[in-house]
Amino acid sequence: MIALSDALILLLAYAGALFSKQVDALFTQNYDLYATTPLWLIPLCLLVYYLSEVYMPMRGITFRKEALLIIRAHLLALGSAFAVLYLFKITDFSRQVFIVFGLLGLFLLLVERALLRRTLKRMRSIGYNKKYVLIVGAGRRGRSFAQRIMKNRHFGYSLLGFLDDNPQNEGKRFFSRPVMGGVSDLPSILASTTVDMVVAALPSAAYHTYSDLVSWCDDEGVRLRVIPDYYDIFVGQPRIEEFDGMPLLNIRYVPLDEPLNRALKRAFDVVVSLVAVLLTAPVMVLIAAGIKLTSPGPIIFRQTRVGYNSREFSILKFRTMKIQGNQSETTWTTPGDPRKTLFGSFLRKTSLDELPQFFNVLRGEMSVVGPRPERPHFVRQFKCDIPKYMIKHQVKPGITGWAQVNGWRGNTSISKRIECDIYYIENWDLLFDLKIFLLTFIKVFTGDKA
Repeated sequence: MIALSDALILLLAYAGALFSKQVDALFTQNYDLYATTPLWLIPLCLLVYYLSEVYMPMRGITFRKEALLIIRAHLLALGSAFAVLYLFKITDFSRQVFIVFGLLGLFLLLVERALLRRTLKRMRSIGYNKKYVLIVGAGRRGRSFAQRIMKNRHFGYSLLGFLDDNPQNEGKRFFSRPVMGGVSDLPSILASTTVDMVVAALPSAAYHTYSDLVSWCDDEGVRLRVIPDYYDIFVGQPRIEEFDGMPLLNIRYVPLDEPLNRALKRAFDVVVSLVAVLLTAPVMVLIAAGIKLTSPGPIIFRQTRVGYNSREFSILKFRTMKIQGNQSETTWTTPGDPRKTLFGSFLRKTSLDELPQFFNVLRGEMSVVGPRPERPHFVRQFKCDIPKYMIKHQVKPGITGWAQVNGWRGNTSISKRIECDIYYIENWDLLFDLKIFLLTFIKVFTGDKA
């Protein structure tokens, strides 16, 4: 049903693209080309959407994640369509029509999904389109999952209750839902009650029970989901991978390990950096003149930092300090540091000293958004003192980051900074990058610490 709706939307987008380019003239010049293109273009897009898992169930997934999935699939579809035009040497097709079709189609697809979510939310609020869930295990993990169900009612899940063999939980209620019996009562409950999904949250000591759970749920055609007992050690979004037919659980999934995500981030970095360099070129010229006029020495300050995969590189900054015989690589810069020049203090306060790092981004050493890189001396120190510190080097360092927009910058808690960095690494998406970039821009211009 959604695929059919998508097809109609793409057809509408194609019609809109034609009208943007004087449709009468196009059809007069090459009627067959523009009349037959939708016959292969729209099915190709739908096929790419399907292969990109756009049509998998989205219940329980936020709209932001669904939107990113659609954006990625749509870009892949447009790339595939462009490849078809190139391979078959279809050179007469209007670039304007192709671009407008791509942009308008993406906009309409996102609007469609937003309206669908709003409609489903309204239906669920009055009792329609609900899925009934039974949790086997009323321990900490089971209650944690129940809390998520109650918190996200708009997902359309309704919690029936719990099953638990612990005598201390007999007759209790959690989140106003009863413990309905023991695990062995599951077959009778499935037979007498409408249950759409069973979620097992049992301890490892009850491992022998899982074969029975699978059998009981299969007998009634009810879906079974399992929260592993070692759930607590998971970080980010674990993924099931495969090695010669054997499943492997990747407990730390990094979205930027995927080639497509890396390509999207690199495209974002290049576009933003080029625009930033072009827009700030006059400002950088004035800053360079200001540095030369106020203190002797080079305009650009180079410093060794640790970046992606723990490789060292030279970070670029406008020089803000006086030239000294032995510049220490093992001390922090303090607010009243006497080494800073007057003009340098202004550059640091406004973050203008960071502008040359857009050239680091263009060279591929940094990203616009990512964990801030640190000097090798401090990396060696923090590696021993701060748990999980080295995880930040699994992605490229950034000019700004999630830690910085949350105030963890300069002489602040390294542990808090790493918490933010790891959250960013495990939850990266393109909209997250855009959010951090815009927050940085706003905070810099409002004088906030960012």
